[in-house]
Amino acid sequence: MRTAPTGQQSTSRTESDAPAAAAARQAPLAGLGQVPWAEIKDSTGSAAAIPLLLNTIAWGDPATARAALEDVRKRICQYGFVVEQATAVTVPFLWELAQLPHVSCRARIIQLLKSIADARQWESTAAAYPKLLNHRENHVTWERAARQAVRDRRGVLRHLMAEGDAEISRATTELARALGEWGSHVSDSGQRV
Repeated sequence: MRTAPTGQQSTSRTESDAPAAAAARQAPLAGLGQVPWAEIKDSTGSAAAIPLLLNTIAWGDPATARAALEDVRKRICQYGFVVEQATAVTVPFLWELAQLPHVSCRARIIQLLKSIADARQWESTAAAYPKLLNHRENHVTWERAARQAVRDRRGVLRHLMAEGDAEISRATTELARALGEWGSHVSDSGQRV
């Protein structure tokens, strides 16, 4: 099985890249076709279903979008802390969805990003069982890449906080704290104190 590409455009873009951000607003999830999903592993095996699920989150009614997000969560951050090979390449699309006003489950997407940022299951296990690092499928590397993918887009946090939606602000504040972006100088309501 081939390892997920690490330097592709969809994971290396930054929020300060105005042309890319403008393109994302015009064509949400346009970069999905650039990822070899069928060759990447999620918790079910092939990650080939992830693009359809992400599109369902983007365009589905609230109940359908929530169900699709729950399926994505199970595939890339099972149990809320076990990441897979597909996690890092999925994260940029989750950040993109979290910024789209028409997406109905944005706060839940941000909560999923926080779970990914907090994930240390494989790293903790490898500390106790170093032989895990010699395994053909290096889960520790996947976990670190997933956390880094969340960190790479952290500049979006201020934009999400500025929206004024209490649920999004709360989830964003929790994610910011997990990333070490804001500490005690942000209140539970997300306001600077």
